[in-house]
Amino acid sequence: MARKPILLNPHRIKDLRESRSQRLLTIKSVRESIISFAGLSGKPVRNQNGSEIGRLVDVVVRWSQDSDYPPVTGILVKVGRRIAFVDIDRVEMFSRDFVVLSSAKLDLRDFSQRPGEVLLGREVLDHQLVDVDGVQVLRAADLFLAHALGRIRLVGVDVSMYSLLRRLGPSKFRSAATPEKVLDWAAIAPFDDHTGEVRLRSTQQAIKRLRPSELADLLEDLGRVERQGLLSALDIEIAADAVEEMERDERETLLRESEPEVAADIVSAMEPDEAVEALRDLDEDERHEILELMEPNAARALGNLLEFEEDTAGGVMTTMFIKVLPNETVENVKSLLEAHRDHRDEIDGVLVVDDEGLLLGEVSLFELVLSSPTTAVSELISEDSVVVEPNVSISEVAEKLISSRQFSIVVAVDQRPVGRILADDIIDALSPERGRFHFPRLLS
Repeated sequence: MARKPILLNPHRIKDLRESRSQRLLTIKSVRESIISFAGLSGKPVRNQNGSEIGRLVDVVVRWSQDSDYPPVTGILVKVGRRIAFVDIDRVEMFSRDFVVLSSAKLDLRDFSQRPGEVLLGREVLDHQLVDVDGVQVLRAADLFLAHALGRIRLVGVDVSMYSLLRRLGPSKFRSAATPEKVLDWAAIAPFDDHTGEVRLRSTQQAIKRLRPSELADLLEDLGRVERQGLLSALDIEIAADAVEEMERDERETLLRESEPEVAADIVSAMEPDEAVEALRDLDEDERHEILELMEPNAARALGNLLEFEEDTAGGVMTTMFIKVLPNETVENVKSLLEAHRDHRDEIDGVLVVDDEGLLLGEVSLFELVLSSPTTAVSELISEDSVVVEPNVSISEVAEKLISSRQFSIVVAVDQRPVGRILADDIIDALSPERGRFHFPRLLS
């Protein structure tokens, strides 16, 4: 999908720099002492005398809401045919080539994970993760541990092909770490292996700061379980904005694989024209189920839009527009616009109607910005509005838009506005294979 170039907000850049400066891998002593999990896996576990007790099978960490770096709570050791859990308090030395225990006694009962505990080898290595800084979906090729903040912690992840080759290559290469290729764990959003839930609160907050187009890219790249987990971590309005930015077939897949209640919430929060487009891609039974779960007025409005043919003005229009009476002041209209801030990408002006709802003209945002707060909108009305009926074809709408050099067209029935079509919606409708276009809006 062709999307707007990603231009980072200066405040976000500052936040990223500050957060990175506080990360553990910026500390030289931590970076130089990291231990490769893949390199340590299968290595000897010894007692204080140096005798081998068994071999390391996995490392257990606990996802912590108090730290970006999950602490190690224990290790799993293969002793003969049994797997034993050793609490981290009984580990005397944790190195790149072996582990030394403070006692040779082992509890050979079956290991049972406690709440919040995760097995790095079984549940994180080779699984999908989100790099919040780089806004990309990754697959963990190796994980890195280090002594930090008074504990042994998970501090980094490597996604390079080199790490994968180290794991598959000769054992003498497996403990070699490449710190310069390691991503700091504080930038990583891990998922629950079963539910897809985003594990760490800090990365949930970081995810919420991403742009809708960035979130759309992540949603498209994630597997089904992780995708639903990412959605559940987002406020519904943010999720809807992201879904609007997705490729059409990816969006269709997402709605189909979501629980009907979740799909209904997302569609309800989408802009009307985007919601209708998404519903058209589903079959009739799926549409009906989603509409049944929506608030009745919203479902009725979308149902009315679905009655228009897809290639007509009514089929692509949005019902999100603002209409005011001629005697409204600029100050009042600005307050009305403020209340619709969340729809700023859908609004390029206000429509002025008389007491019977007949269209008199419109006032651009530019005029509103330049005018005195006490000015009545009747003094600012432009009579150059381009108006079409809902059943007019998209090609005819495009011709009118080009000839008038306007940014949008009003859709009206008997001169009463029922919707509006923006220029980028026309481009989307006529060139769907080229992705979504977004014209900049004044005051957006």
